[in-house]
Amino acid sequence: MEDGIMEQVAPENHETPVEEEENSDLVLDLTSYQLHDLQGIDFPSSLIELDLTANRLSTIDSRIGLLSQLKKLSFRQNLLEDAAVEPISQWNEISQLQELLFRDNKLTKIPDVSIFKSLVVFDVSFNEILSLTGISKVSSTLKELYVSKNEVTKMEELTHLHDLQILELGSNGLRVMENLDTLTNLQELWLGRNRIRTVNLCGLKCIKKISLQSNRLTSMTGFQECVALEELYLSHNGISKMEGLFTLVNLRVLDVSSNKLTTVEDIENLTKLEDLWLNDNQVSSLEGFELAVAGSKENLTTIYLEHNPCASSPNYSAFLRQIFPNVEQIDSQIFS
Repeated sequence: MEDGIMEQVAPENHETPVEEEENSDLVLDLTSYQLHDLQGIDFPSSLIELDLTANRLSTIDSRIGLLSQLKKLSFRQNLLEDAAVEPISQWNEISQLQELLFRDNKLTKIPDVSIFKSLVVFDVSFNEILSLTGISKVSSTLKELYVSKNEVTKMEELTHLHDLQILELGSNGLRVMENLDTLTNLQELWLGRNRIRTVNLCGLKCIKKISLQSNRLTSMTGFQECVALEELYLSHNGISKMEGLFTLVNLRVLDVSSNKLTTVEDIENLTKLEDLWLNDNQVSSLEGFELAVAGSKENLTTIYLEHNPCASSPNYSAFLRQIFPNVEQIDSQIFS
């Protein structure tokens, strides 16, 4: 059915949105009711959480701005444009809101959320946002920021977010990693599907998860100081050499699949490595492989090497099982 002409339909077995009695005064979940507006919906004044995910809302009911106890508010998967969300900048009654989600709407700019002084989670992913202009007004209490699948081309206005732990900027038009040096508490950085050519983590040392999948990297140098790193995702780039990994002794997951690697190296002392993804490269031989992965022999449970020339070697799978006594999966083959 085409957008804009879908009938209002309540989920099966419900004439009107109904909550479980025990939570009805605290949580109101109206997910997937296909509502075009909120007429006829009662909002208990004690509401702490309001979830309006997957409806057809193009305006925001002003009564929401009177819910003084509200901590979580979700407008995911609606039809909200910039003008529709502007009123929230004046909603003093809900200024203690902690989570605000506008994921998957029709926004072209960052909404003014400066009134929310306790904001912890802010999600504007899957919109049409052109820049991060306006992020500087977001409270410095923020811990999770999601702006993936937009049209952002520059990392900016982030420096005041000292408490930020998760930054998601995947699927944008970013070319340069920058303005990260003050984000000293950052734990996760997701930058997949951009146009980044060079790794620049601006001195971050406490980060635990990094994704730079599907970018334009030709080198993996730049992670050496990230000694707390546990998960590193670098698939679908143009990397031809494994390097800069020797210091990452806490690494558990390494994904360098779909690159241009010809040898496996620089990971011999990664004793905590559990998952190693090397598939879809150009590794020609398993000669020297056992030495290259010496440190992870006991802990490694998953390894992918398929779609490399070496994967056609005689007794390929048996050879890997001999090296890794605790392996549970080799390519698509799972062992009980």
